[in-house]
Amino acid sequence: MDQATTSLVSEVFLVMRAPTKWSLALGQQYSSLGSQPILCGSIPGLVPKQLRFCRNYIEIMPSVAEGVKLGIQECQHQFRGRRWNCTTIKDNLAIFGPVLDKATRESAFVHAIASAGVAFAVTRSCAEGTSTMCGCNSHHKGPPGEGWKWGGCSEDAEFGVLVSREFADARENRPDARSAMNRHNNEAGRTTILDHMHLRCKCHGLSGSCEVKTCWWAQPDFRMLGDYLKDKYDSASEMVVEKHRESRGWVETLRAKYAFFKHPTERDMVYYEGSPNFCEPNQETGSFGTRDRACNVSSHGIEGCDLLCCGRGHNTRTEKRKEKCHCIFHWCCYVSCQECVRVYDVHTCK
Repeated sequence: MDQATTSLVSEVFLVMRAPTKWSLALGQQYSSLGSQPILCGSIPGLVPKQLRFCRNYIEIMPSVAEGVKLGIQECQHQFRGRRWNCTTIKDNLAIFGPVLDKATRESAFVHAIASAGVAFAVTRSCAEGTSTMCGCNSHHKGPPGEGWKWGGCSEDAEFGVLVSREFADARENRPDARSAMNRHNNEAGRTTILDHMHLRCKCHGLSGSCEVKTCWWAQPDFRMLGDYLKDKYDSASEMVVEKHRESRGWVETLRAKYAFFKHPTERDMVYYEGSPNFCEPNQETGSFGTRDRACNVSSHGIEGCDLLCCGRGHNTRTEKRKEKCHCIFHWCCYVSCQECVRVYDVHTCK
């Protein structure tokens, strides 16, 4: 695990959190992996259970880090036209700054997409054979169908979900409302992968014929998962905090704020604090404001200049860009293009 990966792993615990129902069985053949405590010990902020996980399963920690990175990139794609655009802060261990301090729907999305990212990346790594600790899923769901048979490498999403749950949820063992919220949203992100597993097939035969077709279980494209979770963000359920006295002391739980709305399921996101408007810079909330953000002058949606600029108006400038144009395909086999300079109007918030 190189220095960059170690640094990224150190951020994992700050963007994810959920319940520990399972435990990963550590085989004797992997016990030597725990003899590398220096790398894991250099990751700041890990709780004891995460530190043990890192030492026992250090082989898959790069995949965990890659999953967090995948989740952050997808978050920035999904919110690219929003007032909050999932901005990360350089040289800061809390990579989103104070934004995640509040139990908002933005925090709910970050936890869901990061947990899904870890499960996705670990599952993909196992299927690609980059880890000796896991591999393909040999437990197929049902007999083959008409015209095809099982083949290829079915992705073991259950193992990826287990890893994500075991590592991320280790921090969420407190009896408070925030832990309950984080556990719920982490699981909602992971469940999305299991719900969208599908058959992927390949034909075999002469000249591209499909005399034999083999199929295997595959994860969906991560962009599709991001689109789905973005819809869940838009329809997230607002909750209220309730306190109960139990044998272990006071415990906080969440209840839907509006009884006449559909009660949230394990696949829905939940939150219990309102979001700032993110229009103006605010160090306490982590808002960067929207000044100088590019906006779409022709849109009436949130990415439009009216809403994104919060009513302050926008500036317009022209920008010249060099682009390939008048491309011609030559037989056989190359393409030649000219270079054109085109002028675009760029609109930015005041």
